[in-house]
Amino acid sequence: MFLISIISVNIIAPVITGFEIGFSWQTWHQVLAIIPLMWITVLAIVLLTQQPAGWLTERIVDREDSFLAHMVINGLCSVLLISIFMTVLGTWIGSQQISWTPFQQFFVKWPRNFAIALAVELLIAQPIVRQTMQLIHNRQKTED
Repeated sequence: MFLISIISVNIIAPVITGFEIGFSWQTWHQVLAIIPLMWITVLAIVLLTQQPAGWLTERIVDREDSFLAHMVINGLCSVLLISIFMTVLGTWIGSQQISWTPFQQFFVKWPRNFAIALAVELLIAQPIVRQTMQLIHNRQKTED
C-alpha cells in the first residue's frame, strides 16, 4: 500500500492539477508542496474504503472467477470509491480552503478524475508494484 500510494499520488495529483490550472513547472512546484498532506489523506481514504470496495467486489464477481478477475474488479471498486472522496478532499487540500465548489462541480470533475486515477492505477502503479513484489519474493526465495 505504501509503494502504490506514493506512485499514485505523485502522478495523479500533478495531472489533475495540470488539467485544472494548466501544466507548467510552477504548477508542478505548487503540487509538490501539498503532496505530503494529499498522501496522508489518500492512505486514510484507502483504509476507510477497503471494506466497502471488498463488498462491491463480492457483488460483481463470482467465487469461481479467476484471481485476476477479483483483483481487477477490486481495483476498479477501490478507485471508484477513492476518487469520489478525493474529488472533494483533493480540491480542498489543493485550494487550501473548504468550500462548496467541489460539490457544485462534482459531476463535471469526478468522471475525469476517476478516469485519470483508473488509468494510473491499472497501467502504471499496479504493474510497478506487482513487479517489485515479485522481485522481492524471488530474492527472498534465493536467500533461503
